[in-house]
Amino acid sequence: MDSNSRRDFLRSTTRAVSTSAVALSAASYARVQGANDRINLGLIGAGDRGTHVMGEFQHRPEVQVVAVCDAFGQRVDAARQKAPGAAGFADYRKLLETTPLDAVLIATPDHWHSRIAIEALNAGKDVYVEKPLTRTIEEGPLVVKAARENNRVCQVGMQQRSGKHYLQAKEKYFDTGKLGSVTLARTWWYGNSWHLRKAPASLKTQPADLDWTRFVGPIKWRDYDPQQFYNWRAYLDFGGGQVTDLFTHWIDVVHLFTGRDIPSAATGIGGVYHYRDGRTAPDTINVLLEYPEPNPFTATFEATLVPGIKGEALEMCGTEGRLWIDRSRYEYYPVNAKEPAEVVKAEVIEGTRDPLTQSHVNNFLQCLKDRRRPNGDVLIGHRSAQASHLGNLSYVQRRRIDFDVTREEILPL
Repeated sequence: MDSNSRRDFLRSTTRAVSTSAVALSAASYARVQGANDRINLGLIGAGDRGTHVMGEFQHRPEVQVVAVCDAFGQRVDAARQKAPGAAGFADYRKLLETTPLDAVLIATPDHWHSRIAIEALNAGKDVYVEKPLTRTIEEGPLVVKAARENNRVCQVGMQQRSGKHYLQAKEKYFDTGKLGSVTLARTWWYGNSWHLRKAPASLKTQPADLDWTRFVGPIKWRDYDPQQFYNWRAYLDFGGGQVTDLFTHWIDVVHLFTGRDIPSAATGIGGVYHYRDGRTAPDTINVLLEYPEPNPFTATFEATLVPGIKGEALEMCGTEGRLWIDRSRYEYYPVNAKEPAEVVKAEVIEGTRDPLTQSHVNNFLQCLKDRRRPNGDVLIGHRSAQASHLGNLSYVQRRRIDFDVTREEILPL
């Protein structure tokens, strides 16, 4: 290319880039202005958790819930009572196609999370999706890809990431190295009642407005079962039981504190020891993860549903002290101390009994305006779900799972 041709090429390229930049700037400005004025939100999955998180969104004056969707008509009707004027849908695809939306809140059972999230992201919507991000370990990279390719904000509902006392503990004890080298992260969650729910008599026979085919969706067909509908967390076809439902929260905190989010090995053991009610997810489970060099450590999870034992927390054990934390407070213990040297309580936010979720929603809404990645970004959500899936795979396959941390692939036997 001669000098004149090169100059012409550069001029045309510069004009094209400038034109694209102006168009992008204008589109971004319009998007930000729209976010500042009003955010149109659609709810997909209008059960207890979905309507609860919808309520946290509704605490913000700029949010208007314009659509709700569920395979069960009664739940759509109940959610619309809390969101006057919202359109109702049984099919999430119709919601995405026909409703002017800025963002969607996905709170379906786990087996629908990744599929709906990908379709919403591809439709240009920002997404807040309840954890775990995925039902299987293979789904995670696909959701991350959809969020990145479409330049969308995707927040996964691991609300500890936005909790003030969690962030304070990270800054004070982990960013400074005050806890020393962490060698063990202990986590536990006992007696979680969501995994023991009993279907009410009204669901004994399939309600006329419950689309069972749509509820089952992408997983293997089975005839209507009220327990599998009402207590789907107890069945591994629909989710990962206590491991992906509960451990995903705690292992994500471990990842937050340590900056390490890919284990190199996993072992899981447990079973249905007490509640022989047809469930396939274990009622008692222990998971052990190993994180590799540099600074190797192990992380454990212990859970049981047997009566008489309740409570959940995690404890980070370091060479210079240990930190105990749950959703209400944290306690710091220097080496050999029997009493905490510091106790910090969780933040209280007026108007909500769930400040962690409210803070997480607030972070998501702010990111809709400034287009930054949120506290519980899709990649973070993938990695924490991935760690839980490895524990479940070990339980199901009855073997140690070794994991390639560079390629993020399960190593063959």
